[in-house]
Amino acid sequence: MSIQTSNSSGTTANGAPFRHLNGDGVRDYFAFFRLPRKLDLDLAQLEREFHQQSRKLHPDLFTQSSAEQQEWSMEQSSRLNDAYRTLRDPIRRTQYLLRLEGLELEEQSETATEQVRASGQAKKQIVPEDLLEEVFELNMQWEELRMNKKTGDSDPALVRELEGQKVSLEQKQEALLEELKSYWVEWDALGDTSPLEARNRVTAKMADLLNRRSYIRNLVRDVNAALEN
Repeated sequence: MSIQTSNSSGTTANGAPFRHLNGDGVRDYFAFFRLPRKLDLDLAQLEREFHQQSRKLHPDLFTQSSAEQQEWSMEQSSRLNDAYRTLRDPIRRTQYLLRLEGLELEEQSETATEQVRASGQAKKQIVPEDLLEEVFELNMQWEELRMNKKTGDSDPALVRELEGQKVSLEQKQEALLEELKSYWVEWDALGDTSPLEARNRVTAKMADLLNRRSYIRNLVRDVNAALEN
């Protein structure tokens, strides 16, 4: 899958269309790196393919080329780096595959939270059922900690409780990652000809787990902020 310098007509030097990530020549990040659309990837092969493509697309190779070709090289290098970062990371890799399968996760990022706050709207977050009691207790502790800081009081026991909650949440994050890997096995065992119902069943489980994990990640971030302020 060689990448060759394109000319102004949008073709390579030998007349074939140059290949964009997610373009005519390449279906997706997995295909770009010549990897199957699986989740338990061969990371060594991914790294080899990344370095091989990096050498072909590096902007330094296009310094004597036209402005269009230089721009194309920088564009493709940027996309290559994004593809590599996505597939190398277990969470981002799963999220990406779910998007390819037509599933969008709840937006739980810090950026999304700040954008909603700036708009004056309430951020809609679904609290995972197994966390309802823990979230209620955390909210009570945060409120108590805020009141203590306003009045100048200190409560070492409360701080220790929050630190313990943080450790518990981080352990839940790790446990969910291990559970996610078990769903990888289920997904990877499916073939392209597997019934849609079977594929949807596995992707739905992964999406639910990632939404729960994102919620917990945000709780850990909030606990850290409460302890630092």
